[in-house]
Amino acid sequence: MNTFVSANGARIPALGFGTFRMPGPDTLRMVPHALKVGFRHIDTAQIYGNEAEVGEGIATSGVPRGEIFLTTKVWVDKYARADLIASVDESLKKLRTDYVDLLLLHWPAGAALPEPVGALNEVVRAGKVRHIGVSNFNTAQMAEARRLSDAPLVTNQIEYHPYVDQSVVVNAARAAGMCITAYYAMADGKVFADPVLKEIAAAKGRSVAQVVLRWVIQQEGLVALSKTATEARVAENFAIFDFELTAEEMAAIHALARPDGRILNPKGLAPTWDPPA
Repeated sequence: MNTFVSANGARIPALGFGTFRMPGPDTLRMVPHALKVGFRHIDTAQIYGNEAEVGEGIATSGVPRGEIFLTTKVWVDKYARADLIASVDESLKKLRTDYVDLLLLHWPAGAALPEPVGALNEVVRAGKVRHIGVSNFNTAQMAEARRLSDAPLVTNQIEYHPYVDQSVVVNAARAAGMCITAYYAMADGKVFADPVLKEIAAAKGRSVAQVVLRWVIQQEGLVALSKTATEARVAENFAIFDFELTAEEMAAIHALARPDGRILNPKGLAPTWDPPA
């Protein structure tokens, strides 16, 4: 099983450790633990308020910085050129590093894209950022950002779990050589009570979380973010590379998607989403 996803020149570990809604003390505790277990992809964002703890966690982990794929995201109030560049410098300081592997625009927020996309390219040229991408963009916005950018976009990080049909965005990303990074894979906990997922998990001798994460990364060009503040869960979430789901099991999970399955749709930040396929 390939544990990496390749996208427009980036080599991204297929399973990442996410820190969304993770308070500082938990972040300090969990990031070194996740790295000890074997995670090599850490995801944070300016708005999470825990970049400093992520940086400290990496520094104290004993894992060389060069072995870690580190992602952060620019918040929407920093999309003006000077603000974005200054915010990246601040992120690097907090993260205790001189570069991030991947920098994303966090939400489209109705912003005009030429200025932030131009600024992303500036920080790439300055050597502060290795790869760039977007998050929560629809297909039209993805296409516009790609058109505006000299550097290739490598991912669109989106809500993705068994209850939301994201095939339109996934297919557009694949066609552009991009990957999709899936957040909220557990659908805010909904997956744990799902009879279909519980049945597949029982048949495999696995947990529901393992089945869902496996379902994500078994799809071509998809990266999964897992998140937990419990040490024991970290090892469980990482142990998804030694089994496979059958075509029938994959299809049964895809079939759980429903029109009202999306969870996050923040007013003023979210775009007009692409309709399900």
